[in-house]
Amino acid sequence: MNRLLQDLRIVEISAFVAAPLGGMTMAQMGAEVIRIDPIGGGIDCERWPVTRQGASLYWAGLNKAKRSLALALDKPEGRDIARAIITAPGPGAGIFLTNLPPSRGLGFAALQAVRGDLIMLRLVGNRDGSAAVDYTVNAASGFPLVTGRGGDPTNHVLPAWDIAAGLYLATGLLAAERHRSRTGQGQEVVAALSDVMLATVGNLGYIGDVQINGSARPAIGNDLYGSFGRDFATADGRRIMVIALTRRQWRAIGEATGLADRLAMIGPMMSVDLDTEAGRYEARDAIGALLARWCGSRNLDEIRQAFAGSGVLWSHFQDFAELVERDPRCSAANPLFTAADQPGIGRYLIPGLPLDFSAEARLPPRPAPVLGEHTDIVLCEVLGLSSAEIGRLHDARIVAGPNSR
Repeated sequence: MNRLLQDLRIVEISAFVAAPLGGMTMAQMGAEVIRIDPIGGGIDCERWPVTRQGASLYWAGLNKAKRSLALALDKPEGRDIARAIITAPGPGAGIFLTNLPPSRGLGFAALQAVRGDLIMLRLVGNRDGSAAVDYTVNAASGFPLVTGRGGDPTNHVLPAWDIAAGLYLATGLLAAERHRSRTGQGQEVVAALSDVMLATVGNLGYIGDVQINGSARPAIGNDLYGSFGRDFATADGRRIMVIALTRRQWRAIGEATGLADRLAMIGPMMSVDLDTEAGRYEARDAIGALLARWCGSRNLDEIRQAFAGSGVLWSHFQDFAELVERDPRCSAANPLFTAADQPGIGRYLIPGLPLDFSAEARLPPRPAPVLGEHTDIVLCEVLGLSSAEIGRLHDARIVAGPNSR
């Protein structure tokens, strides 16, 4: 962890991907992030992938570097404690992040009544407050109908909208905190997951394409829309992706394959300028036919050797196992990763923040906490409770420590 945001305290009550990712991003930049979960764990505490013993690798992956407090949010005293922690004094405190429906007394108005400069970041499904998740938002986005070659819709397995929303939450938090540091005013910041999707569709030009051009992006499989990019089979049954976004990348393909003269003939034959993205897109089938024969007569290692140092923009397709076992970028050789012991799971590579700050030395990432690991220390440090009072809360099952069920 670095220490860039060490003067901030964020309280998080969340589940699944977006809000936990936003909180973890802040924690990995040095903020103190206190995640509050129900005793025994929230709705995502056992989400797949899990170990053979049932420990959630998913939960551990999205909660690195946080503090964990297990609290009975279904009881009035538990909610009172949560409210006290969220609104506790301190210049960098009073920040609340959530993507769950607010429990009684934990809405913005109730919290602001206790601390006037409170910042609350809240992710909802749709702008009208109705429910939505990544999978339903994606179904409405248009992308599943252009994924693949057309026909039945195909949902991607990457929770893209959750990831984008989580990073919006992190940047929104920083913007709201900067505003508070200038004005002393808190505020509620609300993001709708469906709006994240809609903004992205618009930012990529697909809304304008319909309204201005009267057309919609077609389904073209793995081809790159608007330029040249296509997947090819190799002689040993592998598949690679070759891209030419720039003129230099386009020329590099011809030089590395020895097909420069033949590829150059395509332009005049089809009356297109292959030095432009639009020209290469229009001629993609003719280009692809030449490259398919070249790739199909070589195995992956031969293609790797031909493309090495050539300037060709390419990659081979690999599954998660090959990524972890053979790709040096996914190894301890990459400063992003540290082999660390995750309590309850074991030792494996965990990623830190994918940003390098020249003003901060990169420090190893901290694993996720055990559920309830920091209950006592948070109650003591943040609320100033005595050992006797903390013991009473444990006895009353208002709070719980590590692994309590």
